[in-house]
Amino acid sequence: MNLGDKVGWFGKWGKIVSGALILGIWLGANLQAQTVQVDPKLPDYEKVPGVSGNLVGIGSDTLNIMMDMWLKEFQKIYPTVTAAYRGEGSSTAPPALIEGTAQLGPMSRAMKPEEIDKFEKKFGYKPTQIIVAIDGLAVYVHKDNPIKGLTMAQVDAIFSSTRKLGYPSDIRTWGEAGLSAPAWANLPISLYGRNSVSGTYAFFKEHALGKGDFKDTVKEQPGSAGVIHGVANERAAIGYSGIGYRTADVRVVPLAKSADSPFVEPTFENALKGEYPLARSLYIYVNKKPNEPLPLLVAEFLRFVLSKQGQQIVVKDGFGPLPLKIVQRERQKL
Repeated sequence: MNLGDKVGWFGKWGKIVSGALILGIWLGANLQAQTVQVDPKLPDYEKVPGVSGNLVGIGSDTLNIMMDMWLKEFQKIYPTVTAAYRGEGSSTAPPALIEGTAQLGPMSRAMKPEEIDKFEKKFGYKPTQIIVAIDGLAVYVHKDNPIKGLTMAQVDAIFSSTRKLGYPSDIRTWGEAGLSAPAWANLPISLYGRNSVSGTYAFFKEHALGKGDFKDTVKEQPGSAGVIHGVANERAAIGYSGIGYRTADVRVVPLAKSADSPFVEPTFENALKGEYPLARSLYIYVNKKPNEPLPLLVAEFLRFVLSKQGQQIVVKDGFGPLPLKIVQRERQKL
């Protein structure tokens, strides 16, 4: 059983919107880092001889900042290593691994069966999946929006044209979403989301929309920061993105699995307990031949990621660190 089975659905940098927004993301992540602790039993990373070469990653935009920090810290340990990362979306990771243009394929969703099949057709074996962090995919509104929470069926009715989760009617205004105050009741909801190359888009489509269709009024953004920027600058807006992108200019909306369930905040404790309905794992996929070790450069980078120092970077970026039990299991795959 993988982490996804245990915690609900856990299973080029995009456009830089503004320096202030990136600073806001960094400050928000560091504020959250004060309350999230790395498992003290995690192993420290220890430098080994012979690590050098060029390390390339292509994949998820959600992991942009985290990958950048991991690679920079890894290069401090091994100054002869050169490294680069392009976060254009999770869907770019499988082709990069298949074509050999990257050794690391970070993804904010699990590979689809058809992606695994293409990889296996090329190499004769499946790619290796490494869980590297925990994320709560969050629904964001403007900081002044007073909505107390939404059910998953309401989220579906807001973002989807097909309402697969069974809400009885379409939700197009904030009054229909539950806000009765005159300043909000007749205000049309403005939708922000990711583009289709994004793993966040695919995860949200599957779990929040029941594999239904997005409304054509969703303003698709090429990066997570773009969603936050849109919601922060439009009073009537709502959008979805990883919890690590939260800033002071937006509010996270607590979610309920059903009308009879309590609203739950997207904390990492709630994600690990399986209580938050949009909890997910973040991954790095690699090309590992069966019964053979990974190349030293790739293996040591992943050992660094799965170390105390690597998981401290996860927390610094506003995501959830892995507990020792999961780290031990993932390190056995290397």
